[in-house]
Amino acid sequence: MGRLDGKVALITGAASGMGRVACERFASEGARIAALDIGEPAETVAAVAAADGEAVAVTADVSDLESVETAVARVVDTFGGLDILYNNAGISPGDDGEATETPVDTWERTMDVNVKGSWLCARAALPHLRASGHGSIVNVASFVAWMGAATPQIAYTTSKGAVLAMTREMAVCEARRGVRVNALCPGPVLTPLLEKFLSDEAKKQRRLVHIPMGRFGQADEMVNGALFLASDESSFMTGQSLIIDGGITAAYTTPE
Repeated sequence: MGRLDGKVALITGAASGMGRVACERFASEGARIAALDIGEPAETVAAVAAADGEAVAVTADVSDLESVETAVARVVDTFGGLDILYNNAGISPGDDGEATETPVDTWERTMDVNVKGSWLCARAALPHLRASGHGSIVNVASFVAWMGAATPQIAYTTSKGAVLAMTREMAVCEARRGVRVNALCPGPVLTPLLEKFLSDEAKKQRRLVHIPMGRFGQADEMVNGALFLASDESSFMTGQSLIIDGGITAAYTTPE
């Protein structure tokens, strides 16, 4: 039996990166997948189907309430319920920098997607997660929510700190309603979101020097953590942050 047998999982940001990997991984563990993205995530659904999984593509803008509510209603109509919400959708704009440099519209857009988007998806999903009796929300935050960096992304870092606070608040409110809420805090992962910042070797080494394990993470390593949080294996865990960062947040200095 798979670890998610019989469960329905809504995964946002499903068209690429960790979202697409999560769709395939969760499906391999028995979940029926609703792959949501602002663009049609048809390739993700095709990949799940090719591996004998069951999936539906859902197009929605997570920062728009009506769009999210319509998407969640479609998922429930299609599969008859909802057990897991994996809030993975997020952005990290290239012009996000120091506090005095970041454009106001970049700040607002980052908050709209990373914070408001996670809240709206939870808002729409929670009645169905409560009805399932064993609902699980996994909010993707980041290791930068726990520490500052001199390679600044003020809007992104602030948004991920907000996701942690929201996770704790929601977890406490939902604890006796049968819904667990936890945060996944990935370290630097080689996804398209990070690769755009590693345009030359100097930028790459600027980050690698701070990782005790000496390498970037892989998407499947993060998704394994999300799978644990989504599954009943973490049934007595709520309001927590699972940090998967190669040792960054544990380090003062790194090995030579």
